[in-house]
Amino acid sequence: MKQYTILLDSSVSDLSVGIAKDSTILASAQYEAWQKQSELMVDELNKLLIQLSINRNEIKDICVGVGPGSYTGVRISLTIAKVISLALNVPIYPMSSLQILGKKDSPSICLINARSARSYIGVYDNEQVIVKDCIMSNSDVLTYISENKDYTICGDVSYLNLANEKNNIFEQMLLLKETSSSVNDPNLVKPVYLKEQ
Repeated sequence: MKQYTILLDSSVSDLSVGIAKDSTILASAQYEAWQKQSELMVDELNKLLIQLSINRNEIKDICVGVGPGSYTGVRISLTIAKVISLALNVPIYPMSSLQILGKKDSPSICLINARSARSYIGVYDNEQVIVKDCIMSNSDVLTYISENKDYTICGDVSYLNLANEKNNIFEQMLLLKETSSSVNDPNLVKPVYLKEQ
């Protein structure tokens, strides 16, 4: 009986791989691996499967961050998710790479560095979208933050010289999965880049 969920994201400099059963995270690996995610992600997933003695046929679905974020990083985790989905005939839950940075039970300003003095930004209150994922100049982001001081700032915001709330993205993925729709055909899951819009 299929019962395990794979959790993947490489849209920022971190490599993030987790395995969950129901609402419990059983094991995970998360660390900075800029430009090395493609070399390391499959190996990290295999290590976790071996560590937990999980047969690949026990994987029931995959949650994956689909962007925005690093152009190459977004494609790495999404490609791996698609291969697993096709090989095992299991659905994918595509998720905003910004929304998975959010904090439960707190309005969250989620940020990723978009370079060129810009940020990817999405603002959420649990599953409710306050500001849809978009690109904003860093000066506009700082203005928005100053106007919403009671919101939690999430993501790697060292480029803005701000403090942030470090969130467990795996827990957030499992929460979002409860209200997300799965996609059975992996070919229908597309990366979200925003810069092309």
